[in-house]
Amino acid sequence: MRHQVFGKKLNRDVKERKALFRSLIWALISYGKIKTSIAKAKAIQRLADKLVTKAKDGSDNAIRQVSAFLTKKDVINKLTKEIAPRFAKISGGYLRLRRIGKRSGDDAEEVVLEWSVPEEKKTEVKPVKAEASKSELKKIEKKVQKKTKTSTKGRK
Repeated sequence: MRHQVFGKKLNRDVKERKALFRSLIWALISYGKIKTSIAKAKAIQRLADKLVTKAKDGSDNAIRQVSAFLTKKDVINKLTKEIAPRFAKISGGYLRLRRIGKRSGDDAEEVVLEWSVPEEKKTEVKPVKAEASKSELKKIEKKVQKKTKTSTKGRK
């Protein structure tokens, strides 16, 4: 019987498994999606959901708990400042598993693990050219000169 037993061992001891989960979650946070086997994806899905929930909390203790697992500052900052705010209105289910077929080498089922709310694409606004070409400047100067000449003639 499997009373009160949870999680997958994935044929690894505790330290190997923890290192694998940590590296998969680092890649997921850094790149936004990863391609892996279905067993590994299901194993880290619960852990990633817990980390996002803690990052959404935003308290010092929650951030400390997240940083105890992830340890890289750039990954922690991306999780707390970019990813967690996306899920402010959602209470769970932050990841999506998308099956992509079987791997040819060992016939293992592969999935793409990605965030359920996509990242907002930032559009760059191109600055308007402030400088006009020389020929355009000459035309503008001539118009200004003509207007000043006509306005001074009528005043006498």
